[in-house]
Amino acid sequence: MDATGSRYALGGGIQVGRLEPTSPMVKNRPTLLIRQGGKPMALKPIAYVQAAWHTDITDHCRTAFMAEMAKHGYGTGDVQFFSVPGSLEIPLMARKLAQTGRYAAVCASGLVVNGGIYRHDFVAQAVLQGIMQTSLETEVPVLSAVLTPHHFHEHSVHEEFFKQHMLTKGTELAEACVAIIGQLAAVA
Repeated sequence: MDATGSRYALGGGIQVGRLEPTSPMVKNRPTLLIRQGGKPMALKPIAYVQAAWHTDITDHCRTAFMAEMAKHGYGTGDVQFFSVPGSLEIPLMARKLAQTGRYAAVCASGLVVNGGIYRHDFVAQAVLQGIMQTSLETEVPVLSAVLTPHHFHEHSVHEEFFKQHMLTKGTELAEACVAIIGQLAAVA
């Protein structure tokens, strides 16, 4: 069985690529193939959780994430998207997804801003602590592109800055996702 599309090496003899959608191993859906020494190691999609607040900004992270994943051989069928009301709900959804055992990794994006009602630092800490706890308890990588700017104002200058910053974060999120999947596969 051959992987199609892009292939790349992660070191330790590990290669990543995509399977043809017609392959009997993937039941007519494209998915990721990780090989070590030519032997398939994992066939799991990626879960992507996005908070519904500020999607005009966070959609840029998602777009850059998918563009970078495509460079590594992932197709749209290799990533499943989930929306949650806000960033505070990301850890619970990430935990539920990780516990299914169906995903190689869970990636998250959101934007936590100071709304004046309570400190956004509390929300940011709770989100990141929940994400890390989920990752450690489930042994599924849960990666974050949840931004928590200290000074965000809803005007064009800040919005454009954070849209561009989310493009960078989406690329970094994808790179980290691909890297940790390969690194964990190497020690499995």
